Amino acid sequence: MIDFQPYEIIAPNPSGPGRNILIVADHASNHVPDGIDLRVAPEVMAQHVAIDIGVASVSRQLCQVLGCGAVLAGVSRLVIDFNREEDAPGLVPVSSDGIAIDGNADADVEARLAAFYRPYHEAVARTLETLERPFILSLHSFTPMLASRPAEKRPWEIGILYNRDDRAARIALPMLEAAGLCVGDQLPYAGTLLNATMNRHAELPGRPYLGLEMRQDRVADDAGAARMADLLAPVIMACSNRLA
Repeated sequence: MIDFQPYEIIAPNPSGPGRNILIVADHASNHVPDGIDLRVAPEVMAQHVAIDIGVASVSRQLCQVLGCGAVLAGVSRLVIDFNREEDAPGLVPVSSDGIAIDGNADADVEARLAAFYRPYHEAVARTLETLERPFILSLHSFTPMLASRPAEKRPWEIGILYNRDDRAARIALPMLEAAGLCVGDQLPYAGTLLNATMNRHAELPGRPYLGLEMRQDRVADDAGAARMADLLAPVIMACSNRLA
């Protein structure tokens, strides 16, 4: 664990239109580092509980289209959830959507904070410091149906999340709706509750940002990811141009 880098950095293109934009993807990977046994079935690691499906692909395509940079998580959210405060419940989950994560019952939380969580957030902070007037895109995806709540309806293709700073949300919402997407404001999750990374790197220092949740069955393959990147690119640029 000591030599493992728990993130991937994609450098911006200095001449790209989005060179001041940084994508931050807290759940872009389902990797479990050596020395950790979650004690879950292999197929679990391909599900939404382990990874935000489609996020890495959409992020890479946006970096290509806009010339923006990115910091992509390099470990599964089942190892440690980067989008939680250090003392938050669920930081190292013992269950997720009805699936027991038995290997986390006796996890050394402090060791995982030191090896994975803190280096990841330090990388985000360092990368932002290199950008002039940065604009942040916080990119996540959500499952169309939770196994633990099968009756819950989730019709949205995109959800927009924020805590106190809703400036980018107000720009993005009408643009996404005009593009023909079914959009949820603070759906399917509330950014007032699940916004730890953006609270830390955007709202606290006063950086503008847009928090997006993409429906996973819309971005699960290359064609869907490409379509979503094409739809999102002008929205992200509009938010950055008006706010950064």
